[in-house]
Amino acid sequence: MKKLMLVGPIGCGKTTLTQRLTGVDLTYVKTQALEFHDSIIDTPGEFVQHRLMYNALLVTSSDADIIGFLLPATEKEQIYSPGFTSLFNKPVIGIITKIDLLAHEDDYIYAEEQLRMAGAHKIFRISAVENIGIDKLQTYLDELP
Repeated sequence: MKKLMLVGPIGCGKTTLTQRLTGVDLTYVKTQALEFHDSIIDTPGEFVQHRLMYNALLVTSSDADIIGFLLPATEKEQIYSPGFTSLFNKPVIGIITKIDLLAHEDDYIYAEEQLRMAGAHKIFRISAVENIGIDKLQTYLDELP
């Protein structure tokens, strides 16, 4: 698997997804600093929520092959600026998390629009807690050239 850098707001599920993809027990841990795993870089949510931290994301992205922008399905605020992916010289995918918390297909529309406006070229819908959509994401990452 290529090295994936996870970017997203506080509480969006970056660490839970990291735990699911690396096969460890799911436990809540607040990410306070960059965490490097064999195939994943887990970033603190503050890095995307505070503009002064964008440079940390840009520098860290040099160690990644692909970037995943996460957005919880329940999020109703704009997190990513339109075209935000253009800051990175890497492919960016969108990952809508916490899909187990929504009941209707229409509930995903806002999150999907936000990720597409940011520039994500492929969107995945997952629930790391319920293990929904993880296989599709894992297969996609494994098949990257």
